[in-house]
Amino acid sequence: MKTQIYVNLPVKDLERSNAFFKSLGFRLEPKFSNDQASCVILGKNMFAMLLVEGFFRTFTNKSICDATKSTEVLVCLSCESRAKVDDLVKKAVAAGGRVPREPQDQGFMYGHGFEDLDGHVWELIHMEPNTEAKFHEN
Repeated sequence: MKTQIYVNLPVKDLERSNAFFKSLGFRLEPKFSNDQASCVILGKNMFAMLLVEGFFRTFTNKSICDATKSTEVLVCLSCESRAKVDDLVKKAVAAGGRVPREPQDQGFMYGHGFEDLDGHVWELIHMEPNTEAKFHEN
């Protein structure tokens, strides 16, 4: 089995969160979704588990961070182009998300991002192809 990553995030309203991520073009994996959780397919072997807060609490003894007030994690996804980065940010804002900062252009890497409905920060980057290969060699 190939290594997979599942980022687990607490959400207040699962149906609303599902609609948000679907509006960005992501699909849900029905095998791992029910009325307590949804599995968002982010890419090959990459998933976000959206867990209703009560269900999320069954996995930890710690308090749940209010991501609208504190940063708990920065989820970063690579995109195939600058246009894809900007398109996802535009879709996120149209679906009720928020832009926490201006785009960052370092020449070899372009980044922007959004906050989802629960305040989780999603960073989006596009790296020039030659830069990406060098980055993964180190």
